[in-house]
Amino acid sequence: MIFESVAVGPLQCNCYILGCEETREALLIDPGEEADLILPLIAKHRLRVRYILSTHAHIDHVGDLQALKEATGADALLHEKDLTLYQNLPMQAAWLGVATPPLSSIDNFVADRDQLRFGQHSGEVLFTPGHTPGSICLHLPEGSGRLFSGDTLFFRSIGRTDLWGGSQEAIFRSLQSKLLTLDDRTVVYPGHGQPTTIGAERQLNPFLMMR
Repeated sequence: MIFESVAVGPLQCNCYILGCEETREALLIDPGEEADLILPLIAKHRLRVRYILSTHAHIDHVGDLQALKEATGADALLHEKDLTLYQNLPMQAAWLGVATPPLSSIDNFVADRDQLRFGQHSGEVLFTPGHTPGSICLHLPEGSGRLFSGDTLFFRSIGRTDLWGGSQEAIFRSLQSKLLTLDDRTVVYPGHGQPTTIGAERQLNPFLMMR
């Protein structure tokens, strides 16, 4: 599988590009900003982006959704429970003191256990509310497994729950019922910061050890 990542924007959101080596069909995750850094990576591998998946609708994860959608012609995907948050990008921008990015249309809503296929590869959507009402992760089971965790799980940390729509109870329920059931060897690619594994977080993440 073709795999690229780049940290974009002032909050250094990790944008991930997953591609099929055979068909060149691709999936783009969390185009937060700086489309000019993302598009050359797509072009380098001659990829055709089928889907743009937002793990949630905070501005640092969706800021260049419209730009990437226009440039690639891909379908924009989001969980329906984060649509209100996405529609309030102007309020998010004002809170951060930045310009409001253009809003994109959302082509389809994803739900728990949906399968997203790109070429010979497929990922399963996991509904993991808590950081936001519509937060999701994407699990690719092939090999030892890969989890694109958005802002639900980080290296030695978890997503904050003190912003609009956040819920500490919900995020711990999501972690226990959806993420900690995965194989310990599963590599976790978070929305910010460095990768980790489910096993390492199970043993060393102080937030998970408290539960």
